[in-house]
Amino acid sequence: MAIFKKNVLKVSDNKRTRAAELTLRESIYPLCLVTILFFLWGFSYGLLDTLNKHFQETLGITRSRSSGLQAAYFGAYPLASLGHANWLLRHYGYKVVVFIWGLVLYGVGSLIAWPCILHRSFGGFCAAIFIIGNGLGSLETAANPYLTVCGPPKYSEMRINIAQAFNGIGTVVAPVLGSYVFFKNTEDNVDALKNVQWVYLAIAVFVFLLAVVFYFSPIPEITDADMAFQAQETHAGTDVQPFSKQYRLFHATFAQFCYTGAQVAIAGAFINYVTETRGNTDSATGARFLAGAQGVFAFGRFAGSALMKFVKPRWVFLVFMTMCIVFIAPSITQRGNTGMSMLYIVLFFESIIFPTIVALGMRGLGKYSKRGSGFIVGGVSGGAVVPVLLFVASDAQGQPDLARGHAPTAIAMAVPLAFFVAAWSYPICVNFVPAYRDVADKFHTAEIGIVHPSSTDEENQGGVLGKDAAPTQTETLGPERGV
Repeated sequence: MAIFKKNVLKVSDNKRTRAAELTLRESIYPLCLVTILFFLWGFSYGLLDTLNKHFQETLGITRSRSSGLQAAYFGAYPLASLGHANWLLRHYGYKVVVFIWGLVLYGVGSLIAWPCILHRSFGGFCAAIFIIGNGLGSLETAANPYLTVCGPPKYSEMRINIAQAFNGIGTVVAPVLGSYVFFKNTEDNVDALKNVQWVYLAIAVFVFLLAVVFYFSPIPEITDADMAFQAQETHAGTDVQPFSKQYRLFHATFAQFCYTGAQVAIAGAFINYVTETRGNTDSATGARFLAGAQGVFAFGRFAGSALMKFVKPRWVFLVFMTMCIVFIAPSITQRGNTGMSMLYIVLFFESIIFPTIVALGMRGLGKYSKRGSGFIVGGVSGGAVVPVLLFVASDAQGQPDLARGHAPTAIAMAVPLAFFVAAWSYPICVNFVPAYRDVADKFHTAEIGIVHPSSTDEENQGGVLGKDAAPTQTETLGPERGV
């Protein structure tokens, strides 16, 4: 059977596999398999937000100390995206090594988390989360660029936003489990944390099995030559310049740092916000409100993806980023259901920003795509910085007093507001600076993977799309192809 064919651990980046020319139909299977990964890290991230508040109460730690969870989780991302995962990606490719490497790290971290939760070791659990963050950082380093390249470039923003919508579904499932399963009728004592250990054990078993599936699945490898070809065919390639001059990439990385930091800070502080600003609201109820907010976030990704079918993604990006700024500001001064509804709206407009920064930031990188993806994913490390700043600002405001309307976490929402404003510089440039805008638009009008190449073209008789060929077969590009 083809599925049991021996996998090659290393694919030359100087050879084209034609994976960059896949049609919509041909790209469905590999994209569906990679989309499972997005659900996994959405679930992990959502579970982290739920545990943050419950650790404060169960272990008696401060809000700023509990943000160590986010610091460990997102602080691991640059180590993976700019370090080990990026090195593996550039030397061995996406499929066999980086995807499997990330899943194994995720599974090992989940196994370590099990005894740490059982023995109420916050430091040990942060260490386990750091390992999990390395695993998920490895997966994101590979999965995001894989989605942008594997299929017609015209729809890359739609592909990555739809896949990221399943990330949103994962963030909904986690707090629902937290409020209805882990912490129900346990009064936030140690028994609640014991419930969580079984989830991490189940995660470990699942991801190890998924690693086996990835090893045997016939999904196409994508090389630097494939990505250079795609950039060349769209006439938007900027890889003729040295990597140090890819200024659009570095701006996207900065925007990703600021935006992700703000998003993680808001989600991590959400339960604190509603318990401080809304009467008769305990942590379990706050977790259910968080699940609702994450549901709105997931819906926003589907809605935003659909909107991109009719409106240029860069315009959708600008409007959604602007609305985040408009609606986060009132949450600082408003209380009760009004303030919480502002956060709901913010989460809706946050939905498409992260994946759209990835897709637009990688436009035209060509042979630098793998290296560039490490920088953009490394920008996720903002999630290790901004939540700490928010909770430090919150602790500085003292204890909440619902009767007087004093809500430290609400006041501290000024921190993510400032980072949203900084990230806003990127969609402005993408829409109004020609050097940014022209590259984005050339990819949006590309016909690769939509208009089939001529059947008489000798180049298209084999490769990954050949009827009897394995998806990892490659062709070496001659010098006349200029790649």
